[in-house]
Amino acid sequence: MLTLLNPRHAEHIGRHEMFRGRLVDSHESPARVEHVLAELRRRPLGELREPAVGDNELMSALRAVHEPRYLDFLASAWDDWVALDPANAGIDALPSVWPLPNRHGFRQDGWPQNIAARLGQFAFDSGTPLTAGSWVAARAGAACALGAARAVLGGERCAFALTRPPGHHAGPGFYGGYCFLNNAAIAAQALRDGGPARVAMLDVDYHHGNGTQTIFYERADVLTLSLHGDPRTEYPFFLGHADERGAGAGEGFNRNWPLPRGTALAPWRSALDEALQAVSDVGATALVVPLGLDTFEGDPISGFQLRSADYAGIGAALASLKLPTVFTFEGGYAVAEVGTNAVNLLEGFERAA
Repeated sequence: MLTLLNPRHAEHIGRHEMFRGRLVDSHESPARVEHVLAELRRRPLGELREPAVGDNELMSALRAVHEPRYLDFLASAWDDWVALDPANAGIDALPSVWPLPNRHGFRQDGWPQNIAARLGQFAFDSGTPLTAGSWVAARAGAACALGAARAVLGGERCAFALTRPPGHHAGPGFYGGYCFLNNAAIAAQALRDGGPARVAMLDVDYHHGNGTQTIFYERADVLTLSLHGDPRTEYPFFLGHADERGAGAGEGFNRNWPLPRGTALAPWRSALDEALQAVSDVGATALVVPLGLDTFEGDPISGFQLRSADYAGIGAALASLKLPTVFTFEGGYAVAEVGTNAVNLLEGFERAA
């Protein structure tokens, strides 16, 4: 298995996030990647290197899934934040005002000059700190995803984009859930552009991949499937219900398995089996797995009960599809265990493949 490492991930380091009414230390930290990297060095699965992707080809890949004005915003947001007040250089940028949708309430067709307003224009939560290094780190992470897809197109059985910040909550023109650029969507689009007529996206993160669903909701060439905590009680709350099945050309090509807090391995695996069957039924010829490990029983912001030993079997189940596969590193906030859990799953995949 080829692993592509983001060499600049640690340049994005959030100080604080708003979590359930309190300003707390950010749960998403550079240590997450470092623990996975340490475990990969202890139990090597194959080549580990940095991606080699040019700036122009990277920007083309970003524009294929994200809106141009959103990318422009990300590229300049930190400089605009500091220009608002030089003291902001020592404070993460978090939004404090949002234009909620209402026909006669808030206009959303404008472009506010104040960066505080623009943060709320593009962010859907106040838990995703934007920092001096967020754009650089996110771009380098997207290069990992693009490089992983290209490696698979070139004949690799599977490739792992080991990067942060994560990506599956980022939509065409919005960020949140610690995510700025949707690495899994970038990989899926690159696979489509490289030949496979239909790509399957099977998201196993505890939190619904609302950004990925939004990007592909009206398309039939990317099947989006997600197993996650029930949005009636779990973040991101406003998307991820079972009745969301796609629209237009994409009707029937989006499926969600919302599961209750406290779900253990057996019912989770039952849902996974249904998702695997759905991939087989549509005849997908490539697979992208947004790899969230926050389904672990010790995760501090999640609620499933999977154990470290369970992940090898999950990897083997994913390998049973016998598809060229790209993994993108997503959630997992039990930092001490995230490396073991990630490599258990990838090792299980490799052995079964």
